[in-house]
Amino acid sequence: MEEIISGSILNTIKYKVLRELAKLQWQGIDPFRGFDTIANAVCPKDAPPIRCCIYKDRAVVAERIRIGLGEFHGSKDTVQVVSIACDECSKSGYIITDMCRGCVAHNCKEACPRKAIYIDEKRYAHINKDDCVECGRCASACKYGAITNLVRPCERVCPTGAISMAPTGEAHIDHSKCIVCGKCVHECPFGATNDISQVIELIDVIKEHNKKIYAIVAPAVAAQFPEAATGQVYAGLKKLGFDEIVEVAQGADLTALAEAEELIEKGFITSSCCPAFVEYINVEFPELNRHVSDTPSPMIITAKMIREKDPDAEIVFIGPCIAKKWERKNERGAEIVDKVLTFFELNALFDSKDIDISALEAETVTGASSFGRGFAQSSGVAAAIKQALIELGHGDFDFRPVVCSGIEECKAALRKAKAGKLDGNFIEGMACEGGCVFGNGNLINKKNPGLQMKKYMEESEKKTLK
Repeated sequence: MEEIISGSILNTIKYKVLRELAKLQWQGIDPFRGFDTIANAVCPKDAPPIRCCIYKDRAVVAERIRIGLGEFHGSKDTVQVVSIACDECSKSGYIITDMCRGCVAHNCKEACPRKAIYIDEKRYAHINKDDCVECGRCASACKYGAITNLVRPCERVCPTGAISMAPTGEAHIDHSKCIVCGKCVHECPFGATNDISQVIELIDVIKEHNKKIYAIVAPAVAAQFPEAATGQVYAGLKKLGFDEIVEVAQGADLTALAEAEELIEKGFITSSCCPAFVEYINVEFPELNRHVSDTPSPMIITAKMIREKDPDAEIVFIGPCIAKKWERKNERGAEIVDKVLTFFELNALFDSKDIDISALEAETVTGASSFGRGFAQSSGVAAAIKQALIELGHGDFDFRPVVCSGIEECKAALRKAKAGKLDGNFIEGMACEGGCVFGNGNLINKKNPGLQMKKYMEESEKKTLK
């Protein structure tokens, strides 16, 4: 199913490493003893090199194997930089491009408050970076638009400024600022930022199979496998070795009811479903942390339901979200969810066992409402809470949700809330624009999933949260 992987060649390379690594693990072969098998599948010797040479290609494969093993030089942080894959892009800041015409006026030099611009013998301008303070006045003054602010892609997309250049040139992540949104993982054009994986650990659990293994699946699954029905994805999970499939949308139903009651009690709250949004508040707006809903996310609530009836269960969340890997480890998810896989990783697992889900008889999984399934889309949480207020007998409550699709909208709403100027009493915050169906752990990241999600919601026999 490699053909349904969206995005650049980097996604395909990452996918192939995971798939080949999983194949070896199923067979009980040490991944580094089987390194040539993986490397030949990803970057064959007779094919043109992907980077500068075949040797660097293979060195990157080796580091991706470590990421796939769930460890990276001993670090447990969720998003890691593979330094050898980082192109060590130019330091972010203003640069003078080849568009410089060597004009007579030299407005850029006149505008610089630090005298950081000098003119060479051919009248072309240059910036002395030792004196430059990156104020941008030179760029504004240039009549040709020859001066631009160059920002490394990973730095540009990071919403909290957690990424900078290390002294040795590669990208560096300040994990105290990182919200694990996965934007850098998706946007880096060299594939140097990666989320650690538990695929290999899961294979070991399945092979040992000394306890019941549950897959709790996020509702965004409906938009991820275009060649198969959602029930066929569930059948594929059974074929992989999972004993029981549970919709996380069941937990979403309970989340909506609990958050509705909390809203009535407190008067103003923000949603707690998106761990990247919650961490964004912790990092950028800590004074608003007290307003974050105390209600656990649907993933946590679903896992707790299972844990109560089966304390020894192995619970694996499968969804579109890299940040859920962080939530599993933080205080909200610790010792409740055992493993987190993305849909991207799940597809690699299917391929590693040659499972064609489109050929399987669909597995029926029920229990969640259409509202719970709608949590995967922007405005879905707000719609569910509105329904919850009605079912709880508070239909006349003045519910004024502020729906935030993406971090920029979240930032705007939180700024207003901080200043006491927000026209609303509930913030639905989602770090990914459009909601979880566009998460950075998805197979299909940028295609319109609306029709699949609508169908999935309509298929639910349960039309109320209770």
